[in-house]
Amino acid sequence: MNQKNKIIEVYGLWFADLVTIGVSFILATYLRFGNFKDMGDKAIHFQVCLLFLLFCTIYTFFLDWNRNFLKRSIGKELKAIIQYHIIMLLVVQVIMYFLQWAEPFSRFVMGLFMVLNVFMTLSVHVLAKQVMRLHYQSDLSRIKVLVITQRDMAVGVIGQLKNNLEINYQLVGIACLGDCGKEGEEIAGIPLLQIGDNFLEDVTLMALDEVFVYAPELKQGQVRDLLNGFDQMGVDCHYCLEVPGLGNGRGKMDNFGDYSVITYTRFQSSYKRLLIKRVMDIAGGMVGMLITVLFFPFVALAIKLDSKGPVLFSQIRIGRNGRRFKIYKFRSMYIDAEERKKELESQNEVHGLMFKMENDPRITKVGKFIRKTSIDELPQFYNVLKGDMSLVGTRPPTADEFEKYNQYYRRRISMTPGLTGLWQVSGRSEIDNFDDVVKYDLEYIDGWSLTLDMKILLRTIWVVTAGRGSK
Repeated sequence: MNQKNKIIEVYGLWFADLVTIGVSFILATYLRFGNFKDMGDKAIHFQVCLLFLLFCTIYTFFLDWNRNFLKRSIGKELKAIIQYHIIMLLVVQVIMYFLQWAEPFSRFVMGLFMVLNVFMTLSVHVLAKQVMRLHYQSDLSRIKVLVITQRDMAVGVIGQLKNNLEINYQLVGIACLGDCGKEGEEIAGIPLLQIGDNFLEDVTLMALDEVFVYAPELKQGQVRDLLNGFDQMGVDCHYCLEVPGLGNGRGKMDNFGDYSVITYTRFQSSYKRLLIKRVMDIAGGMVGMLITVLFFPFVALAIKLDSKGPVLFSQIRIGRNGRRFKIYKFRSMYIDAEERKKELESQNEVHGLMFKMENDPRITKVGKFIRKTSIDELPQFYNVLKGDMSLVGTRPPTADEFEKYNQYYRRRISMTPGLTGLWQVSGRSEIDNFDDVVKYDLEYIDGWSLTLDMKILLRTIWVVTAGRGSK
């Protein structure tokens, strides 16, 4: 099971099972006694409920009974649930016998609880399965994979990957060694790419998360070039054969579609921490949206009185691993800003792919204020709630900027972009070289932790309140 999926499935189902136990126990008790006053020894009844909850926790995490959850049919799901309840009943009854709780506890409540909980657990699992499948198949959650293999192995490799990979994997292309046909054709329904001199440059512009390489005849020098290229992009690469001297501490043994591979990745943190990061994003996004709603009438009125055009400005930006999304801001420039940008390119104060001017004539009077105070970025909390962005991350590049990226620059989008980031709190107004922005972003990615996110958030608050926002 993919580790990210395992976090969602195991912890999500564990929580759901705890809730069903609580609801089923309360219903069974109420149906037996008609109230909660005449239930006999209340302490024992609630302690038995705690035993059920404790058993559920141990059974979930030590026996991992929800493994292959998404692949189980309804029949297999019901069988697993019945087995779980039989073992739970036997274990709890034994404990109750030794603790002498069996006599004062209602046998009718026990039987009714078991029946109710079987049906409730089955219903919740079926619903959870549908929700998870919808989540995994969304564009933000799907893991986009490029396959590199040999022509005579292509059909078999694709077939095995399709049969064994989790449902959230999407094969977006296959590149074959040697004469494998013309670009634009398909192999087993997967678009064909040519491996030429500009292969890595072409792949740089793809929406791509991972690469799977299975090519035994590929020379080690070619393998090293491929893996180094994808490593620079920040794209995880699964290779079926060991390449001595390349791992640099980033290679780890893994399974990918039932293949044994060495995965080369710079990301070494726990996906549990990423789950906590997403919870923080949702909580922060909700608070941010509330602040945005409170500011909206006043900012909207000021923008409308100052210049013609919409209140909100939207633009296509590049998110995690090449995904396109629409970013939202309060409009701080005149409506012809994009057209006038070409006229001002010669006055760009940043060396590299970014554009910045000290006194940009495209910025309105209100725009200068809301930029200085970072009020213009409040609508981006909507992007945070959607999952396009995080509270803390890297700077999301524009589409035209992204088209000029090389492999080194590309790695800065290997993490979800953020509303704020390390470069924003490190004197962004004084940065005059795009390579410095990349340096800060890569420093954030390589050293990411929840503690670092909290530090950046606190520093962001200080930067904004001290009036050190964007110029």
